[in-house]
Amino acid sequence: MNTEISLPNRTTLSVTDRLSIILPAKNEAANLQPLLEKLTQQGLAAEIIVVNDGSTDETAETCRASGVRVISHPYSLGNGAAIKTGARHASGDILVFMDADGQHDPADIPRLLAKLQEGYEMAVGARQADTHASLSRRVANYMYNRLASVMTGYRIEDLTSGFRAVRARHFRKFLYLLPNGFSYPTTSTMAFFRSGFPVAYVPIRASQRRGKSHIRLLRDGARFFLIILKIGALFSPMRFFVPLSLVFFLTSISYYGYTYATAHRFTNMSAVLLIYSLLIFLMGMISEQISALHYKGVESDQRRTQRD
Repeated sequence: MNTEISLPNRTTLSVTDRLSIILPAKNEAANLQPLLEKLTQQGLAAEIIVVNDGSTDETAETCRASGVRVISHPYSLGNGAAIKTGARHASGDILVFMDADGQHDPADIPRLLAKLQEGYEMAVGARQADTHASLSRRVANYMYNRLASVMTGYRIEDLTSGFRAVRARHFRKFLYLLPNGFSYPTTSTMAFFRSGFPVAYVPIRASQRRGKSHIRLLRDGARFFLIILKIGALFSPMRFFVPLSLVFFLTSISYYGYTYATAHRFTNMSAVLLIYSLLIFLMGMISEQISALHYKGVESDQRRTQRD
């Protein structure tokens, strides 16, 4: 049965599915009540799911009092784990993920949905630079975005934004790849790019959260950096291995030129560097083949999307 979700900005998203809004929450009772009120005021025909990630405050009680569906973890499993739980239990074929700390404005949801109507499979709310909490976070996010853009070959405007709308049938394919921590946006974004699913960015302004953030800049920043490298090696292996191989190759040639000019001979070190270069290149080729195995079922989804 066809349904229509009428959006406040006069766009109409014609779908045969339902809309699910998923909010991972850990000790967000103070922020949830006003956020849930704003969501209700939007008038969207959507189920709202709050995944209570082992909260020790009144998060679960606040959700029940607001009449939304709440799913509780017995203890904290992580933001990414809460996202996966919400995606598994959602009945909608379009999923909207939001942070429960009040930084994201529910009024921006129609703008994300409008992008899906245009043919995109994921729409991400890209936070404007001046809405980040501190200069260090602005610099860190800029560096993450630039590095991820190089890895994927696409312009990424906000790699770590937790505010996004996606097609559920695509998103669920990559649940097994998503980490349980705070880096699910990184992994899901790169997975969509690698699969050839179009991703749109919608500029938004993020509000200052009330309360203490669960993200630690140094600890989680280093983790994000390692995850970007890991995802780059997993989803775009040749972009990762070829430059590294080239560095060893040029180093070996340069060192050989130096030793030939000074000692007129080819040294063992030059041979070792040259072998390293070849091995890294071959590892990249093998990794590229392994990476393709993650997307065996993507082609059928793309054909289904074109028919829809």
